[in-house]
Amino acid sequence: MQEAEKGFKPMYEMLAGIEAALQKGGSDIFVKINGAIRTITAALLVIGALSIATAIVLGWRIAHSIVRPVHGVSDFAERMAAGDLSQAPLVAEGKDELAHMTLVLDRMQKSLVQVISQVRESADSIKTASSEVASGNHDLSARTEQTASSLQETASSMEQMSGAIKQSADSARMATQLASEAERSAQQGGAVVGQVVNTMAEINHASRKISDIIGVIDGIAFQTNILALNAAVEAARAGEQGRGFAVVASEVRSLAGRSAEAAKEIKELINNSVSKVEHGSTLVGQAGSTMEEIVSNVVKVREIIGEMSVAASEQADGVAQINTAIANLDQMTQQNAALVEQGAAAASSMSEQATQLAEVVSTFKLEHGNRGNTLQLQ
Repeated sequence: MQEAEKGFKPMYEMLAGIEAALQKGGSDIFVKINGAIRTITAALLVIGALSIATAIVLGWRIAHSIVRPVHGVSDFAERMAAGDLSQAPLVAEGKDELAHMTLVLDRMQKSLVQVISQVRESADSIKTASSEVASGNHDLSARTEQTASSLQETASSMEQMSGAIKQSADSARMATQLASEAERSAQQGGAVVGQVVNTMAEINHASRKISDIIGVIDGIAFQTNILALNAAVEAARAGEQGRGFAVVASEVRSLAGRSAEAAKEIKELINNSVSKVEHGSTLVGQAGSTMEEIVSNVVKVREIIGEMSVAASEQADGVAQINTAIANLDQMTQQNAALVEQGAAAASSMSEQATQLAEVVSTFKLEHGNRGNTLQLQ
């Protein structure tokens, strides 16, 4: 332990020497710093005094250069506020706020001159126009009353027309019903004619079959006659033994002749009937075509009458709407007449107000003088 203390002793001595040296050097530095502070303080006092003096001089000069133009601008603004717009334009030198304000005041005066001039002209125009409007409103009021009277007469006529159109619509509906009934009757007649045509065709067909059967009978009678003739010849050859057979053959031949004659007459009757049936079929066919045309025409008539009924109903609705519109128009016309009278009163009032406005605007003086205001900003 003692050896360690001996080893650190030189170091302790060296640190003690360093500490003593620092204490001695710090005292000298502190003295020098205090001297420097006193010197700087004295210099600052001198500089502050010079700055204050300079600021006072500059402030006086700046105030002098600002107050004079400000007084000029203030006087210009006061006269303009009093209604004198005839001042010569301000002339400002410089580019600061005061110069800008001067330019703004000059532009304001020019704008006010234009506005007041326009107001004077407008007041005169309004006065003239309001007088004309008042006169026109009186004429319009008279014409509106005449229009209202005409509308009332028109409304009365439209009511009468509405009644006539309703009656026409009712008649058209009845005609539509009758046409529908006629159409059904015509269709039934057409069906009956069709049945007749079919029946005539069947009769014609049956007659032709009968004619064919008669032809067969006629052929049989012809062949029977030939056979009877042959039998008579054979009976003549037989002599007395064939006499009875000859009588029978003669009767058969006579019967065949009568059958042929009857068949011929029946055939003629059948042919005549067939001819008449064909003619009747032709007539019935024409009647069927005519009934079809009648049905088609009745359908067209019903459609036309239906359209007429619809049109009459629409006309009735339209006339009702027109009556309502005319009533509304009459009411609006009466209201317009009242508004026209109010407009005439308003026009008279406007004319009086325009006169008062012209008197108020006449207090402004607009002509420029010959003097000039110059604001020199330095």
